[in-house]
Amino acid sequence: MKPRLVLWGNDAQDERVLIALELRADDNKVTIYTFPENVVTEEFHQKMMDEWRIGNVLDFPEGFTESERPLAVTEDLLPADLRVERTDVVQRAQTEWHFTVLSTKLNEAYHAELSALKDRIEKLEAYDSSIWSELKGFWDKVQTQVRDRNLIREHSDTLRNATNELFAHMKNMRSKLDEQFEQVSEENYNRFMEMLAAVEQKVSEGLRLAPIFDELKDLQRKFRDAKFGREHRAKVWERLDAAFKMVKEKRFGAAAGSNDDKSPLDRLQRRYEGLISAIEKMERSIKRDRDDLNFQNRKIERTDGQLEAQLRQAKIKMIEERIRSKEEKLTEMTNTRADLEKKLQQQQAKEAERQKIAEAKRLAQEKIAQEMKEREESLKEEEDKLVKAAEQILGEKTESPTAPEEEAPATVETAAEAMPEATTLAEEVEEVVEEVAETVEDVFEEAIEKIAEIAEEAVAKVEEAVEKISESKDEAPESEDKT
Repeated sequence: MKPRLVLWGNDAQDERVLIALELRADDNKVTIYTFPENVVTEEFHQKMMDEWRIGNVLDFPEGFTESERPLAVTEDLLPADLRVERTDVVQRAQTEWHFTVLSTKLNEAYHAELSALKDRIEKLEAYDSSIWSELKGFWDKVQTQVRDRNLIREHSDTLRNATNELFAHMKNMRSKLDEQFEQVSEENYNRFMEMLAAVEQKVSEGLRLAPIFDELKDLQRKFRDAKFGREHRAKVWERLDAAFKMVKEKRFGAAAGSNDDKSPLDRLQRRYEGLISAIEKMERSIKRDRDDLNFQNRKIERTDGQLEAQLRQAKIKMIEERIRSKEEKLTEMTNTRADLEKKLQQQQAKEAERQKIAEAKRLAQEKIAQEMKEREESLKEEEDKLVKAAEQILGEKTESPTAPEEEAPATVETAAEAMPEATTLAEEVEEVVEEVAETVEDVFEEAIEKIAEIAEEAVAKVEEAVEKISESKDEAPESEDKT
């Protein structure tokens, strides 16, 4: 509301008068002008409404009266001998003007603080980050009051313009410091890049990795303390991280060079632990705010001046708002923690099931390997039996050519008589071969590919033995002819 108010009313004699009220916020008083109806022309009334009410100077006609009253919340704004039709307008003006007075007092306090900061800034020879932080903190306080509408627009605009001038002055000093900092950052960037290139060269030459890894850790410590601009820091960190991964891959294998092997449970667990840490920090922050709130409440009880009490009250309101905002955030974080705990339980159940499946798979593989080993040993025994059977058959047949001469047939007729015996022997050999083939066929149906290869070798040995028997059978008649 404007600091001036014009309305019609009645005086103690119940005569109609024009009442004009003007707020003097600096001394917390209200000036009251009354004009009898007979001196108020239409033109004057219109000028009072259109010009005087918005702050312009206006010559008053003769016959008006002037008085003043202190502005107080508990007392009426108008004296008892003045009555108005729109009492609600007067009551609203009284309330809003009281707020305006408090805002003015707060504005004066802020201007005094800003003036002190201005004196310190003007004496600076170089940029000072602590002064910048103080100026920023001051503006944050003003912004809080603006957001809470504790400062009227005119006051907040004045403070904003004055603060912006100081910020501009500080920025000019900081730009000079930034130029120096950028130069240092460039030098550090080139120095670290040269050291990292040397490390990469050592890795490519195949030197011992343990001392190289220690050198990288030392570089990492130096990197944290070195001064870098944002872009330079990002580039150096990227190359340093790549060097670490390269050395880890060389030392421990490709899996060690990346974090891709982290399971979903591990990633979820790290997120949960980070959230728990954030919740603890938020709870500590709320506790500090509550301690500050208790301190302000104790101080407001022992305050000396009304303005100080009002400022304390404003601070209390700010702290309460900060606590409320943080508690809302803490509620969100607590809900997120509950969700993560559910997800952790689900993921742990999945991980337990996965481990159970992996264990069952391992046991199955061991069982299959054991069965394969047993079948291989069984097939080896069958092979040995087949080879022994073939050798026995071969030994029985080869005994005939080495028989004593007196017992050997002397004529073609005796050779012919011996042929049926050789034929019978060949048939027995064929039966043995058939039995061997049937045995090998059964083994083929049960064994895997490796066992099948062993069986084929056994059949080849049997066939070789049969061929030798056949050769011996063919040589017997030739021996008879020679005799």
